[in-house]
Amino acid sequence: MSAEEPLIRVVRGVPTAEELAALVGAIVVRSRPAAAPAPASTSAWARSGRPVGSGGWRAAGLPR
Repeated sequence: MSAEEPLIRVVRGVPTAEELAALVGAIVVRSRPAAAPAPASTSAWARSGRPVGSGGWRAAGLPR
């Protein structure tokens, strides 16, 4: 492909500037690599039920 050749060519019809912008935007989004999903964090409610420290589970069962 030479520098003068367009990357996109309209074969039929007369698209508006908005239609071309939407097309270019869709192509740009599809050409990016997909981002890895963020790891799901544990909720504060679930964390509150987990004893911390060494022997935490044993200590959780003992009377206070």
